[in-house]
Amino acid sequence: MAASRIVIENCAVATVDAADTEYASGHVVVAGTRIESVGAGPAPDGLTDVVRRVDGTGHLLTPGLVNTHHHFYQWITRGLATDHNLFDWLVALYPTWARIDEPMVRAAAQGSLAMMARGGVTTATDHHYVYPRGAGDLSGAVIGAAAETGVRFTLARGSMDRGASDGGLPPDFAVETLDEALAATEETVDRYHDASPDAMTQVAVAPCSPFSISTELLKQGAELARRKGVRLHTHGSETVQEEQFCKELFGMGPTDYFESTGWLGPDVWMAHCVHMGDADIAAFGRTGTGVAHCPSSNARLAAGIARVPDMLAAGVPVGLGVDGTASNESGELHTELRNALLINRLGAHRESALTARQALRLGTYGGAQVLGRQRDIGSVEPGKLADLVLWRMDTLAHSSIADPVAALVLGAAAPVTLSLVGGAPVVEDGRLTRVDEDAVARAARAEARRLARHAAAG
Repeated sequence: MAASRIVIENCAVATVDAADTEYASGHVVVAGTRIESVGAGPAPDGLTDVVRRVDGTGHLLTPGLVNTHHHFYQWITRGLATDHNLFDWLVALYPTWARIDEPMVRAAAQGSLAMMARGGVTTATDHHYVYPRGAGDLSGAVIGAAAETGVRFTLARGSMDRGASDGGLPPDFAVETLDEALAATEETVDRYHDASPDAMTQVAVAPCSPFSISTELLKQGAELARRKGVRLHTHGSETVQEEQFCKELFGMGPTDYFESTGWLGPDVWMAHCVHMGDADIAAFGRTGTGVAHCPSSNARLAAGIARVPDMLAAGVPVGLGVDGTASNESGELHTELRNALLINRLGAHRESALTARQALRLGTYGGAQVLGRQRDIGSVEPGKLADLVLWRMDTLAHSSIADPVAALVLGAAAPVTLSLVGGAPVVEDGRLTRVDEDAVARAARAEARRLARHAAAG
């Protein structure tokens, strides 16, 4: 049986392929779950089994955005500790986060995913690392929310085993033991990870950060991930305090510490990587270790400016991340395109730091690289999965900007007319197709209030 086709034509197309091919007016043909053709002008004549034609006049078509780092549960703790640096912010919020349960996490994940999907994200990642005892099936709640929304998803199954009594930041009742963390992570991989090219759900092994995990959890986590053939994720080099912490506790900086525990390699990506010297960047480039760049969160927590231009020059795979919405309240990835460009231009490279097209690449193909999925997503090319976004560019916000890529990256957040994941619509005319946004908003508000009451009660 022939695959049904969707034809999108008369739109500008930014393919983000290796040559950065663009068409001022082009077309894309989707057959089933994958892209059949892309090119200049209208779609070819004589196509059969066309179930939908989309006139993209006034629009830009790009690959779907790929979010490489997030903490969905934080959706219900937005707007708190707004004037804190990272360590103070964590100390302020861990006692609240340690009281989350399954209904809270599901509502928070639904809110996080809805906001991202509505803004052009077709592949999302959640680094969930808070597993209080008796809280229910938190991993299942997050994965279920992603399936309902319709986006492609990676759960970075996090863990913490270093509580306050062991010199860590989280309270003791918010951490697992080493054996509990490893066993639960392996069970999550076995239950949910899909290694196929079309996978909608994948799992990564993701101990939280050097100041909340033991060295043994890092080492055994890396061994577990490689035994299971899945990727590894953690936070790295986010703040000056983290570097000091590692030197005091381990006698070396974060990058050397990670390398000593098996945590550099082409199957690893780390969030933030703000405070990295030349040798650190060279080590990431040499080993193919990826970076999730989170410019808004880095600014919100006064962490600093990551050296993204230098990372790219060294061959480091770099994608973009929303980060948790307790440190990036907007919860949208398409705003990170703009912020990545602007914030990096405040660094040493100034106006030559990043171009609009490099920013778009970070948010699409770069993210696919970081997640190890660049063969199937991240660019608009025949044979790849039909994860596509059609952005409206003819409204007041963008109509006077001749270059549609510059309009998307530098202009206001562009409306999404259509977003496809594997050829299936998840957004139509700015509204989600799979879930009721208003119901999601109500549930998130109710669970945020319930969490606040629990935290206040102690």
